[in-house]
Amino acid sequence: MRTTGPTTRRRRWAALLGATALAVTAGGALAAPAGAAPTDVDFPTHCIPPAIAGIPPIDGTTTAKITVDNAAPKVGDTVTVTYTVVKPAASNPVDLALPADIMTPTGKVTLGGAQTGAVTVAGPKKNDPVPGKGAFPSFSMTGTFTVTAPGAITLSPGDYNIHTSYIMELDTPCTVTDPPAPVSETVTATNGGGQTNNRAIQLGSASGNPGDGVTVTGSDFTPGATVTLAGRSGDAQTADTTTVTADGQGAFSGTLVVNDRTTTGVVAYEGASWNADKGAGPATYVVVDDTPVPDNAQRLTTTVKAGTLSMTQAGDAVELSAVDFGKGGASNGALKTVTVKDFRGGPAGWSLTGKVTDFTGPGAKIDAGALSWTPACVTKAGSPSTCRAGSSGTVGSSGATLASTPDGTLTGGEFTVDAGLSLDVPAFTPPGSYSGVLTLTLS
Repeated sequence: MRTTGPTTRRRRWAALLGATALAVTAGGALAAPAGAAPTDVDFPTHCIPPAIAGIPPIDGTTTAKITVDNAAPKVGDTVTVTYTVVKPAASNPVDLALPADIMTPTGKVTLGGAQTGAVTVAGPKKNDPVPGKGAFPSFSMTGTFTVTAPGAITLSPGDYNIHTSYIMELDTPCTVTDPPAPVSETVTATNGGGQTNNRAIQLGSASGNPGDGVTVTGSDFTPGATVTLAGRSGDAQTADTTTVTADGQGAFSGTLVVNDRTTTGVVAYEGASWNADKGAGPATYVVVDDTPVPDNAQRLTTTVKAGTLSMTQAGDAVELSAVDFGKGGASNGALKTVTVKDFRGGPAGWSLTGKVTDFTGPGAKIDAGALSWTPACVTKAGSPSTCRAGSSGTVGSSGATLASTPDGTLTGGEFTVDAGLSLDVPAFTPPGSYSGVLTLTLS
């Protein structure tokens, strides 16, 4: 999951550009993101407090939402999913206050519609302090899945677990009482063309202690193939590996013992080394660091928080040069500088595109196809990604790419995007003011 990303889900920002043929002026404003927002859903949940709390199970209501970094993927794309528990059903089961940054959430997102299954998600060890018997704070978990079928794929919140590491290791598992929970998000997948890799894996759990075994089940591998199960730390493979053999239907089930505390996911693949065309994953997995703190010592932990993909513009008014009646020609100007900030910290790149309406004036119009641009893009030093300017040419009503960055192991950074604008005004266009709307979309 081009991540999505956050995606983040797909972000749409509109910039309004006006132009005239004789005394060219502009007007407009930056608009809010377009498109339907993910839906918060409520569902009954059964939570089991740790036995040490001495209290019965909690039957309550969880409020949650699902977001994706790409709501219109192609078959074969990887989609990043974020499961946010807005309001947990459970609370701190003990009178003892819990300090900050001791909660590690994990969970599942249920897929339905054109593709079924579950996505393993996990969150960082990050939380605000929780008072005794106080409500657990909101938290988010992320994971990925590979699109294997075209059509509408629904995403619903699934079971989740709140692991706390303070004095002792405790779990509060919460299950959906009447699964599946309501649909919070839907993505619509299209055929990507070419040969599709339908291999998929699921994990029996989303977290464990060092040395624990995690059950890995797979489907749609080559029947009889030797499949390697391996831990991943970011983009690198760890030393934790084992092999299994796919059955006559291409399915398998095996156990991978995970010792590496830096593990962030698990993959399965055919062949001597990882190959995305013959593998599946990574499925998110978190190793809970239970190393005892030595006497007279303190464990220091920090978290790098993922941000968002956003853009701003230096202004919303562009004045193109005037042209003479009877001569016409190029009415030139420059797009107000657009600044793109990609602070998601994931593998997804981004694309900034634009399309324009016809330019309307006094009883006449100038066709949208008359507007062309010459894009330019500059990458701020130190950015992991490198910005690529779009091709020079017609913008038109169908649109064109202004700038983009590719997918990669780690993407992000800051970028400034500009473009020279030229409107080809017909020679005998009636005198007056003509304006059109240029919409910029960041995704």
